[in-house]
Amino acid sequence: MARTSERFPGVEWIGDTGVFIKIDEKKCTGCGNCLKVCLGGCFEIENKLARIRSLDECMECASCWYVCGEEAIDFSWPPGGTGYRSDWG
Repeated sequence: MARTSERFPGVEWIGDTGVFIKIDEKKCTGCGNCLKVCLGGCFEIENKLARIRSLDECMECASCWYVCGEEAIDFSWPPGGTGYRSDWG
């Protein structure tokens, strides 16, 4: 069954995609760029380092990976394909 969110009308998340974003704590500087670009609110800062709060509303856009100047974020598409579907494509 697909999950929806009131924050994002027209968006569904299908199944469990597993972990497809990881943060290397040895590389992370806690700059917060990933928090700033993430529409789904997937990240938080804890002990001066970024960590994944939840991937429940991840849009799978890879913006977090793109803005991480320290290359601390490892992003790969979810196994078996995307878990995100929208009315817009």
